[in-house]
Amino acid sequence: MVRIMVIGGGIAGAAAALALHKAGFEVTVHEAHPSTGEDIGAFLTLASNGMRALAQFDAAEPVADIGFPITTMDVVDEAGAQLAAVPLGEHENPLARYRCLRRAELGAVLQSEVRRRGIPIRYAARLTSVTESATGVTVTFADGDSASGDLVVGADGLHSTVRSQLDPTAAGPDYAGQRVFYGYTTEAAAPDDAAGRITMVRGSGAAFGYLVSPAGETFWFARVPGPALTAEVVTRTTPGQWRDHLLPILRPDRTPAADIVAATDDRLMATNALHLSPGTRWHGRRTVLIGDAAHAASPATGQGASMALEDAVVLAKALRDADTPGAALDAYERHRRPRVERNITVSAQLTTSRTTDRTPPPGTDGPPARDSERPAPRVDEELLRLLDWDTPLPGTRRPA
Repeated sequence: MVRIMVIGGGIAGAAAALALHKAGFEVTVHEAHPSTGEDIGAFLTLASNGMRALAQFDAAEPVADIGFPITTMDVVDEAGAQLAAVPLGEHENPLARYRCLRRAELGAVLQSEVRRRGIPIRYAARLTSVTESATGVTVTFADGDSASGDLVVGADGLHSTVRSQLDPTAAGPDYAGQRVFYGYTTEAAAPDDAAGRITMVRGSGAAFGYLVSPAGETFWFARVPGPALTAEVVTRTTPGQWRDHLLPILRPDRTPAADIVAATDDRLMATNALHLSPGTRWHGRRTVLIGDAAHAASPATGQGASMALEDAVVLAKALRDADTPGAALDAYERHRRPRVERNITVSAQLTTSRTTDRTPPPGTDGPPARDSERPAPRVDEELLRLLDWDTPLPGTRRPA
């Protein structure tokens, strides 16, 4: 049996393990962190394409159970006037509706599925090197252990060690031009029609979005352009200071954004939006990248997790259907690269749509601004065929 080592136990790595296991491979997951991984507490939305990808390896239902559905997106301007009301997702299919959930929750439920299906996960396994040959691959870890197999899947995120081993000259992630703030509050006044609705605010000083869970908790984000936050600033700035920074940016607009932030206590965090430039090398003879390790985009399109889930399905099908590992990795990249790099480009364009403001964040200089929002396109027939587990991957020869 083909032995595959997945490096990284987050969303992309756990999804890859589930899909590869379903395809009949012997899979082991190696996670650098000592438990379930590292998370800053952010939330995400899974679009219909992400939910459909989950369904291919039988994980859509447990994910749907922990998330809450989003059926409509409202877009409003800085005066609170509605610019658009857009239906989201496939309402006729409960497991293909948009879902909102915390990133850590999605990672945890996928890892739970990995363990339930008997796939080994080794924690505190920090990769240090990858050595390929024509017939196999060996990985070594910081604790001195090593493992060998037939293929390595690098699902170790933005700062991927697998990527640096695959191409030592590869550039790391770049700052995408926006600081991203996330928060949660149960104290904000929720509109009567909040159920299933996400509201995007094209503000004068920031892009802002919010939605209300069935339990009455408001989830929100703000994206504010300017120079990147340093690690020191992120570490020493308190939630209250971030709140005091955001309020002058949001107060000039006649939207609920400022009141939502004002009602947020210590559940408020800040990070930088990062992305990879298109053109990253994706695979060698026995090594392949998926998810953010291969094609991280800034968060403007909200497609990062969904794209990683698509990767997991297409890679598993390619390895299942192709005659050789080399042909499989070529097919995976051929089918995935145009779509994910288009997402990087669109997200970058949305991120750099901006107006200026003179309010710098604590300890830094630089202007905030706004960008636009758009929903992910409806899942088209070509993507449905590509994701469908029982349909052979185009350009491969599925064994009888």
